[in-house]
Amino acid sequence: MKNLRITVNGTAYDVQVEELSGSEAPAVAAAPAAAAPAPAAKPAAPAGAAGSIVVKAPMPGTVVNVVVSAGQAVKSGDDLVFIEAMKMETPVKAPQDGTVATIDVAKGEAVDSGKVLVTLN
Repeated sequence: MKNLRITVNGTAYDVQVEELSGSEAPAVAAAPAAAAPAPAAKPAAPAGAAGSIVVKAPMPGTVVNVVVSAGQAVKSGDDLVFIEAMKMETPVKAPQDGTVATIDVAKGEAVDSGKVLVTLN
C-alpha cells in the first residue's frame, strides 16, 4: 500500500493505493468527502533524510496535536504526537532518544493504525 495525498478542486484527500500484479486496476480508498482539507506537513530536518527509527500510529484516529518539530532532540518517553480515538487523546511517545528527522502527519489528519507519524535519527 502507498499513502498519497491528492488535491481535487483545492481540497486535499489522503488516499491509500494498493499495487496489484497483472491487469487489474488498483484499488483506491479515498478519505470521506466531508473531510476538512489537510494542512501541509511540516518540512523535514535540514539533512532531508528520513530517520532510521520509525514511530507509527498505535491505533486509528485523528491527529489532534503534533508537539515536536523537525530537528528537535527528544528523549525516550517524550510526547511526539497526540491521537484522538473514541473521544480520548492518546500520546504517542518517543521509543528512544534521538532527533526528529521527519514529521509525516499534520494536525487534523485521520490516520490508520500503523501509519508512520514521525521518524527519528
